[in-house]
Amino acid sequence: MIKIFPQFEEDLLIRLFHKGVKAQWTVSDVEWQQPLMMEDEQARALAHMLTPVYLGEQSAMIGASVVLPQMAMAGETTSQIYLSSFLMDEARHFEVLTRLYKRLNEDPLNVRQMPAMLRYHNRLRKGDRIDWVWGILISDVFAKNFYQIFSRSQPEALFGSLSGRILQDESRHQAFAEHYLKRAVPTLDPDRTQSLVNMKDDLLSIMDNMYDHLLGDAKRLNIDGRLFLDNLRAEIEKKAERIGLGNAGRGTDGQSRKRVFAGTSDGPKPASQDFPSKFHGLNRSRCDSCFVALLCRTRLVTAARCP
Repeated sequence: MIKIFPQFEEDLLIRLFHKGVKAQWTVSDVEWQQPLMMEDEQARALAHMLTPVYLGEQSAMIGASVVLPQMAMAGETTSQIYLSSFLMDEARHFEVLTRLYKRLNEDPLNVRQMPAMLRYHNRLRKGDRIDWVWGILISDVFAKNFYQIFSRSQPEALFGSLSGRILQDESRHQAFAEHYLKRAVPTLDPDRTQSLVNMKDDLLSIMDNMYDHLLGDAKRLNIDGRLFLDNLRAEIEKKAERIGLGNAGRGTDGQSRKRVFAGTSDGPKPASQDFPSKFHGLNRSRCDSCFVALLCRTRLVTAARCP
């Protein structure tokens, strides 16, 4: 039962909430006249590479609205309060990146061009609030590493400057997720912790699949796509250690067990086999690039309607 007058002490999540409130910014604070510092071909490559991150911001915004009531029912008052600021951050990121696409004069990839994106975000929305926070931590590490490339290499360009702003928000998101999971993971049984390890392996494999499609675009932006993914995997494995998942997924010899996916022993099923029904009946002129339209058909937003 949700308490009308919950008792809680100020903790890290309340401090993160206060920090987030004080650090709010809007699309009008961005200097949109800053130079892109990119050729047309590079702008197109950025639009493609940014797509999984862009959809990640949208998916996080939708997911947080579903998880927040779960935290309320569990009596996790400070988590609810923090997540309210998280929602604001994700909405802001989604808005400014939409505006960025207009400045680039490019569109994101749609899920027909890279259906692994749908597999990735569909995986994030499965499970309970602990699964969601773990998935968000993985996604935030992914986004952080992507934004850092441009924040460091092009601080005076539009996307580099925008990345610097977003990174400040992402640092709070990661602090929240780590803190939440450090408290939650020790209370879980071995099967439950193993499922979180499996989720990590699923997401990393799908992520590899997504960026295999984008290696050419990465090269146009002078990014070593394979090195990016290797560094990302290493950082996520460190996060797993820090929240208490380091020993899960290992056999008696201490070696990591390889995740076995349904339908194949060495990787995820081809995307065309995973979601054949998700695309059926979608209006090509309106829904091909609409991620929300596809999520309308999942349990996450069962009451929603396609735009």
